[in-house]
Amino acid sequence: MRSTAEDEISEFVRARYARLLRIAYLLCGDHGRAEDLVQTTLTKVALAWSRLDDDVDHYTHRVLTNTFISARRRRSWFERPSVVAADQPGPDQFAAVDDRDLLRRALARLPARQRAAVVLRHYEDLSEEQTAAALGCAVGTVKSLTSRGLRSLRADLDAVGRPAKACVGGGN
Repeated sequence: MRSTAEDEISEFVRARYARLLRIAYLLCGDHGRAEDLVQTTLTKVALAWSRLDDDVDHYTHRVLTNTFISARRRRSWFERPSVVAADQPGPDQFAAVDDRDLLRRALARLPARQRAAVVLRHYEDLSEEQTAAALGCAVGTVKSLTSRGLRSLRADLDAVGRPAKACVGGGN
C-alpha cells in the first residue's frame, strides 16, 4: 500500500505534467530537452516534498527555471549539429504556424534569464512578484529582464519581416 506522500506526489505530477512540459519546451525549444528538464524538476520536487509548504507550484517553477538556467551554463547545451540541410521547405500557408515558429526561434536566442522572465510573465501569466520569486531576484530585475527580452523579440521579428505585434504584442 502506498503512503499518502506518494499519492500526493503522483496526483501533483498527473495534474501539472502537461503544463510543466509546455513551459519547459518554451524555455529550451526542444521536446527531448523539455522532457528531461521536467523529469529533473519533478525528481527534485519529489525529493523535497516533505519539506514543502502549501506553495508547491512556486517551488516547482523555481526549480524548473533554475535547472534550465544552470543547464544553459554547461557547455553541452550549445552543441549543435554541424550539417545543415540544403533543402529547406517553403513557407507554410498558415501564418499562425509561422508566427509561432518565429517566436519560438526568437525565444531561443534570448539569454536564459530574459527568456525565463518572458515565459513566466507572458506565457505562464505570473505577476511580477511571482516571477521574481521564481527567479530568485527583485521585482525591478524582472521588469528589466522582461523589457529587454520583449525588445529583443520584437527586433528579431522585425528583422525577418514579420509584424512583432502579431507575435509578441505592441511595443511601448
